[in-house]
Amino acid sequence: MTKHYRMALMAGLLGAAAQAHGQLYVCADAQGHKTYTDRRAGAHCQLLDLPGALTEPPRKTAPLAGAPARPATQAAATAAPAAGAFPKVDGAEQRARDLDRRQILQDELRSEEQKLAAQRLEFNGGQPERQGNERNYAKYQERVAQLKDNISRTQQNIDALKREIANIR
Repeated sequence: MTKHYRMALMAGLLGAAAQAHGQLYVCADAQGHKTYTDRRAGAHCQLLDLPGALTEPPRKTAPLAGAPARPATQAAATAAPAAGAFPKVDGAEQRARDLDRRQILQDELRSEEQKLAAQRLEFNGGQPERQGNERNYAKYQERVAQLKDNISRTQQNIDALKREIANIR
């Protein structure tokens, strides 16, 4: 390997190791060979100063002098709200939301019903008109099968929308 490639690789490893372990040492033996480690192996090892490396975990800071201290019960309550402490919506607002939802679903239902009517008209009871590019009978059958699938999917959408509308309070 070239010297520059090894140095770049070592720098990358040092950066990754520094982020993972916090402290990195470079140890040189009598022949001048350097070894990089996260443990100090003796007096011949020096701590590397890497920018952005954490040498110890961050400590919790004390509250500011002017800031009021919160009681432990209040801190616990804001950290994880109880099951019944979720925001509630008053009845009138919920009814308005339900009406909006119902209107949106009914609009979607009307759209799907119109789409189904157009698909059934094109399907023509299983005998749709052949198009100019369907000289091959297999292409015609493929289009008929696709139309049938589209009708089925649209009918499933309509059924699902009707169920959703029925579930609105």
